[in-house]
Amino acid sequence: MNATTDRLDRRRFLMGSALAIAGAPGFARAAGPYEDSPWRRLSDAEWKKRLSGPAYQVLRHEATERPFTSPLLKEHRKGVFACAGCDLPLFRSDWKFESGTGWPSFYTAIKGALGKKTDFKIGVPRTEYHCARCLGHQGHVFEDGPRPTGLRYCNNGVALKFAPA
Repeated sequence: MNATTDRLDRRRFLMGSALAIAGAPGFARAAGPYEDSPWRRLSDAEWKKRLSGPAYQVLRHEATERPFTSPLLKEHRKGVFACAGCDLPLFRSDWKFESGTGWPSFYTAIKGALGKKTDFKIGVPRTEYHCARCLGHQGHVFEDGPRPTGLRYCNNGVALKFAPA
């Protein structure tokens, strides 16, 4: 690493820390209807027992599943997509669209079902979202989706369960 990249990494870390401490918009908050959820009190070992290996890595450790591997890509029935960790409904099937990215994508979410924070893991800021009840990582939201919102909630399939209507 050279002095320039070291300075940029330090600056990115300090900016992210300052924004989080200041409570900048876009960072996850603990308060809300799910603040006292028993799902938030489960230990890492309990989560590991409850979830499949891939779901555990995505939901609890913010991993990303390989693109085009989720059976939910081909799910077109009417119903609801819920968090695989705690069953909280997150998306309606009417909001799903084919983004061509390899992950289930939605243009909006059920109100109050998601929390968001800024993620700098790849060196540029992205908006990560997670289940508001259990705080399980779901994916990232981008501004390249269809109307009416222009958003693309790009979700890991292993982080979801589908409940047909």
